[in-house]
Amino acid sequence: MPAEWEPHEATWLAWPHNPEDWPGKFQSIPWLYAEIVRLLAAHERVHLIVENASSKQRVKSMLHRAGANLDQVTFHPWPTDRGWTRDSGPIFVRNAEGSIALTNWLFNGWAKYDDWHLDDTLPDRVAKLLGLSSWQPSIQIEKGAKHSVVLEGGSIDVNGAGCLLTTEECHLSEVQQRNRGVSREQLERVFHDYLAIDQTIWLNRGIVGDDTHGHIDDIARFVTPATIVAAVEPDARDLNHAPLAENLSRLKSARTPQGKQFTVVELPMPRPVIFRGQRLPASYANFYVANGLVLVPTFHDPNDRVALNTIAELFPGHEVIGVHCVDLIWGLGALHCMTQQQPAAVRSKS
Repeated sequence: MPAEWEPHEATWLAWPHNPEDWPGKFQSIPWLYAEIVRLLAAHERVHLIVENASSKQRVKSMLHRAGANLDQVTFHPWPTDRGWTRDSGPIFVRNAEGSIALTNWLFNGWAKYDDWHLDDTLPDRVAKLLGLSSWQPSIQIEKGAKHSVVLEGGSIDVNGAGCLLTTEECHLSEVQQRNRGVSREQLERVFHDYLAIDQTIWLNRGIVGDDTHGHIDDIARFVTPATIVAAVEPDARDLNHAPLAENLSRLKSARTPQGKQFTVVELPMPRPVIFRGQRLPASYANFYVANGLVLVPTFHDPNDRVALNTIAELFPGHEVIGVHCVDLIWGLGALHCMTQQQPAAVRSKS
């Protein structure tokens, strides 16, 4: 699995269509998506999933008004349950010759929602559309039949050199209900077999408000093969302080395959974002890296500037743009959650 900062062929997105995912705030969400498509389409192709042909015309009109380069947008009229393509879409892989294929993991609505079956069809649709080989990871529990492995893209982060970050809360705790009876060692074997992962770094828990049971893309991200940016909360009174401190300690104790420490860069958290009495999973770590561009969630907070400057220093060759996400995060996801990168194939030399 290539790192996110490696060259992309495209970004995949699914247009929002469920007002109940942003109750009371949905009106602004399509325009926010339009702005994100505009920014991405200036750097790479955008594959945009819409509900049907009539939705395509409406969305196309909105994107035109938003100033997006429509020549860089390809529409796909495929029905979906939700728009969090990071978790339901395919996870692309690349072989030693540079060819692209995809892995089709089972998606079950984060083990929380009943309406997920349409989203689970996305990897198959993409594989058929692009004519790519596809594998569905499975695992044998004890001596029983093989079971498809549940995994969301937001639960893992890779460095493109065989190392993966994830959390025990998401994959090993009793509350996660994704792959019951599967051990840490079995999951590491699946990561190895389907994503070519040789080293898995297990962090503990995610942030308050995250209804995905501790997705990694809110707490720690690779930015180079040996550099990790980690969310921290210095206020000991904040509920995020202890779990993020534990995660930071584990990262500092981790070693590369060469036995060296990873470079760990601390990224602040915004002040709590609360709407209707509910604390939301606001984190600057939920950024997305595109070709020459990094989109960073911001929250009208003094730490917005600190986060943007930190990420700009980590990606000196990229344009770093803050995207206001106070409304978006009411849907319990942000910029990384809504995007899925399709890596570029590496052409062999003639």
